[in-house]
Amino acid sequence: MSDTQEHKDKMKAVQARQRAKVAETRDPGRGLVLIHTGKGKGKSSSAWGVVIRALGWGQKVAVVQFIKGKWKTGERRFFEEHGGVTWHTMGEGFTWDTQDRDRDIAAAQAAFGKACDLMAGGDYDLVVLDEINIALRYEYLSVEAVLDGLKARSERTGVILTGRDAPEALCDYADLVTEMTEVKHPFQAGIKAQRGVDF
Repeated sequence: MSDTQEHKDKMKAVQARQRAKVAETRDPGRGLVLIHTGKGKGKSSSAWGVVIRALGWGQKVAVVQFIKGKWKTGERRFFEEHGGVTWHTMGEGFTWDTQDRDRDIAAAQAAFGKACDLMAGGDYDLVVLDEINIALRYEYLSVEAVLDGLKARSERTGVILTGRDAPEALCDYADLVTEMTEVKHPFQAGIKAQRGVDF
């Protein structure tokens, strides 16, 4: 048998197995919960890719940012210019910037209140809760409250939660959990954050 025919037969077998797996899947009839976590870079960046995908299908998208404050990022500039995303930046900056736990808790709870309204309202296909896992890590929000908010969401609405250290209970509830692993980062070599790559 030639290498070409052997490869063709192998790919036919792979295709048959894949089609059989797909045939066994079902549409859950509800939006999915995705978690992007881990110490590696790309958690929010991956969420923006999903946002673009949703917009490409004419879906309605909202973003609630929990930590980043008024810091201007490329993605925020893009969506402000091109529209299509309801954007709420409600954090006050990195947790070490405010140095005021009560203020940080109040900001996180206000952001989560807005998130709950967006998730439950039935107007959005996708809601991104950017850096919410950081608010959970510092106990500005309770895991139980976030789970309750997710469970109360409209069936139409999928949710992405980003940030390091996603709690185990959230990961157990989610439909998809991706952990970004850092192998190498330019900051460790003394390279400052780059516009268009890091923000």
